[in-house]
Amino acid sequence: MPAHTITVDAEVFECLQREAQPLIDTPNSVLSRLFALDSAAARPGALAPLIDAGKLQPGQRLTWRRRNLGQEYHAHVTAEGCLQLDDGRVCGSPSGACDAVAHCKVNGWDAWRTDEGMSLSVLRGRR
Repeated sequence: MPAHTITVDAEVFECLQREAQPLIDTPNSVLSRLFALDSAAARPGALAPLIDAGKLQPGQRLTWRRRNLGQEYHAHVTAEGCLQLDDGRVCGSPSGACDAVAHCKVNGWDAWRTDEGMSLSVLRGRR
């Protein structure tokens, strides 16, 4: 679908920001969710677009290997587009999952990989 540019006033933009999930949503995803325009709107997790595109499957395992520290973490993709950690905690974003397991700020889109070694960044076409 072609993209279009719109202009909104400060009050509308503030409303969009209040509705947004930090580090996950764009103004477009907020509007899509509010108007129930796509199937990803029903899923709160950041991985929902990858599920909808068939690039990830609910239940699929993801791994974060920290070679220098000798640590490895695992998570599974939920039907809502979140990551469920081995201890049962659910995180809405890949970076949030990194922070939850290792207590450090890391770009989770680059850290988490499929069993085939593909990063989430590559799956969403950002690298």
